Amino acid sequence: MRRREFISLLAGAAAVWPLAARAQQATLPLIGVLSPVSAAIAVRNIAAFRQALRDLGYVEGRNIAIEYRFAEGMSERLTTLAAELVGLNPSVIVVGSMLGIMSASKVTRTVPLIMIGGTEDPVRLGLAESFARPGGNVTGFLLTADQDILGKKFQLLRDAAPGISRVGVIANPDAAGDAAELRMVPSVAERIGLRYRLFEVRTEGELDAALAAATSDDLQALYVSWSPVLNFHRARIVAIASNLRLPAIYGFREFVQSGGLMSYGPDLPDQYRRTATYVDKILKGARPGELPLQLAEKYELVINLKTAKALGLTISESFLLLADEVIE
Repeated sequence: MRRREFISLLAGAAAVWPLAARAQQATLPLIGVLSPVSAAIAVRNIAAFRQALRDLGYVEGRNIAIEYRFAEGMSERLTTLAAELVGLNPSVIVVGSMLGIMSASKVTRTVPLIMIGGTEDPVRLGLAESFARPGGNVTGFLLTADQDILGKKFQLLRDAAPGISRVGVIANPDAAGDAAELRMVPSVAERIGLRYRLFEVRTEGELDAALAAATSDDLQALYVSWSPVLNFHRARIVAIASNLRLPAIYGFREFVQSGGLMSYGPDLPDQYRRTATYVDKILKGARPGELPLQLAEKYELVINLKTAKALGLTISESFLLLADEVIE
């Protein structure tokens, strides 16, 4: 199936399915998927999730049904979309962000929720009793937001662009993952020997203001955090970084595919594949509170060599050998 056809299927299936088919689907175990971004951005992750389900013996329309909701980068929609999915009486809901899981947990304390991509401690947030035994209706797969990961990203940025000393940090302080990173930025930046300026981005309007401010500041590089609103608007962020001729590092490879210099972050399709195994266990009777919270196992460094050349950067062979993927 072509990428465009797959996206069209996700967006339009609910409108065109015959009533008889939807009635039949209603008798199948229903899996809800709540994504903070769009179908286009999530296509690689959703494809990995669906394939993993097929590998486990689940076929949509035959023994399971799946309902998707996409927040299109607007976090204020997450609670409403979560309520829509809960209203469909699903067997389980897969939620693709920490803010999404927090929104969904306000809607239901009974429907099993599997999170993907959270970087904040769910125990501290009151979503789980412990990592080994969450105890409630929330479990899932977390990213790692710690000083080592943040320090590595800052160091990779410096290695790619030697001599930089002032970095613009673009982040959403209202997003749990970004907030966790922001608490670490001062000490990590000092250790690496970088000065930074924070640009807070919660909405599209604030993104415009932040990018405008970045154009007039004496910056030498950009660091872009995890927030879904940033991922959703990645093309604009990458374009501004290119226009300003600023090397930048991002949390997800989609930025690099859009022309960004490099990314270092978790392999999200792998997270979605692992999530399918928890869906399988829950459909077979396991309780989410008995399934341990797990951390990301695979991180990847992706470099866009074409962008590096456009910025006038000479990337050493030894640095390229560190990359999991080089886009030329």
